[in-house]
Amino acid sequence: MKVEASSRAAFWEGVRMIAPMLPGIFPFGLTAGVAAVDAGLAPAHGIGASILIYAGASQLVVMQLIGDGALPMIMVLTAYVVNLRFAMYSAGLAPHFSHLPRRWQWPLAYMITDQAYTLTVLRAEQHPSRTDAVPFYLGAAGVMWLVWQIATAIGAFVGALVPSSWSLGFAVPLIFMGMLVLAVNDKPTMVAAVVGGAVALLGHALPMNLGLFLGAVAGIAAGVLAEWRLGRGKA
Repeated sequence: MKVEASSRAAFWEGVRMIAPMLPGIFPFGLTAGVAAVDAGLAPAHGIGASILIYAGASQLVVMQLIGDGALPMIMVLTAYVVNLRFAMYSAGLAPHFSHLPRRWQWPLAYMITDQAYTLTVLRAEQHPSRTDAVPFYLGAAGVMWLVWQIATAIGAFVGALVPSSWSLGFAVPLIFMGMLVLAVNDKPTMVAAVVGGAVALLGHALPMNLGLFLGAVAGIAAGVLAEWRLGRGKA
């Protein structure tokens, strides 16, 4: 009973820790729902896509590509590149989740987000003796998933009520511009943003929206190279 009480406390601690972030997530989810409808999906399909993909930025990118008529392979490759950071997150969480059976690891991996990962890892670093990272993560990631899906569903139904003449497609690039400004906080990130944006801009006329994919790849490569060069300079 002591273990169960500790797990429940850790679960609700995760809920409390992520709660201040939820007001910022809700409009992002609304935009994803509106973008799905604007891309030509029915509200039910947009909600289903959100549950299936559940990946924030790459979810918006895929909706944009659907609206542009890109090939499925381009959508998959672009989403894969945008989501590469989750491989790093998985490695960071592995020491805390590796004891779980596969049937638990897979749903936990599905719910991973930037916010849930950061909170869980920071808590583990601050309290290395605690062994309740799993229920804490479930509280943070579970609430995050629920709020995102609710926001996306509302956005999908609201978007369906908006006349197509309003052209809400501008919302997606606007969201990405806001995310970009917030994310650029050091030199490697600046290099990645400039190179990725320049390549995507130069390749905007390429068929099948390849310019967006190439821009993502070039931006990541430039950021990694800049990080390596600057890090070596400090050594």
